Amino acid sequence: MAQNEMWYETLHAGFGQYFTVDKQLYRDKTAHQDLVIFENAAFGRVMALDGVVQTTERDEFIYHEMMTHVPILAHGKAKRVLIIGGGDGAMLREVSRHQTLEQITMVEIDAGVVSFCKTYLPNHSAGAYDDPRLNLVIDDGVNFVSQTDEKFDVIISDCTDPIGPGESLFTSEFYAGCKNALNPGGIFVAQNGVCFLQQDEAVNSHRKLGHYFSDVSFYQAAIPTYYGGIMTFAWASDNETLRQWDATTLQSRFDDAGLRCRYYNPAIHVGSFALPQYLLNALSCEE
Repeated sequence: MAQNEMWYETLHAGFGQYFTVDKQLYRDKTAHQDLVIFENAAFGRVMALDGVVQTTERDEFIYHEMMTHVPILAHGKAKRVLIIGGGDGAMLREVSRHQTLEQITMVEIDAGVVSFCKTYLPNHSAGAYDDPRLNLVIDDGVNFVSQTDEKFDVIISDCTDPIGPGESLFTSEFYAGCKNALNPGGIFVAQNGVCFLQQDEAVNSHRKLGHYFSDVSFYQAAIPTYYGGIMTFAWASDNETLRQWDATTLQSRFDDAGLRCRYYNPAIHVGSFALPQYLLNALSCEE
């Protein structure tokens, strides 16, 4: 891509968004996908895989704070966390801020993504790959959860959309493996797309997760890069009280953790489980 060329996202047919490429930093095909990183005046450095924006420097904190702090603070006693995907390192960065965790396992299918992002998106990981609690595994997420004997308190699926390499992370096989890899009282969360535009994705995840967990729902956040409304995060556990904490309890845990966030706070946490009626209607029709 030449300087000032327009880069167009291909996620949706018929419409989309574009970014001005102020400077292309990297473009190549990894073992699994086409990866590009470029600079944009409005959003900083942008990474896209197979024509779909994955993360930008400007607003990544919203996504990663909500994917991390909501399940970990809701659990309250997490010691072992599993991250599936997340090769850019930002999810690891946020998870590693919880000093009470004893072990962090991260499973990324594409070693190339980890390497490229350390070089071209260093602020995402911010040194988190040096955390001594980290066990980095280069493997397919489905394969890992189906074979591991380890158990985790929180599993975070930082997956791409259900196309290409990310498709397997929306299957019943993957969800079954995650259920088996969770300790009793554990929590599973996953990126689940912009529900206004990708409603079938949410409905399908809700149905499949319901086979393995007694409490399945979603929470949400508005992330500018993920165009089209709120992004939904799948939530699955066998303890419904874990998504019903009051703000006072969460504030105490937040303070004890010593966190300082740019988006997450206990009030946002509580409110994030309120869902728009169109999604509730779609989920009720699926039941």
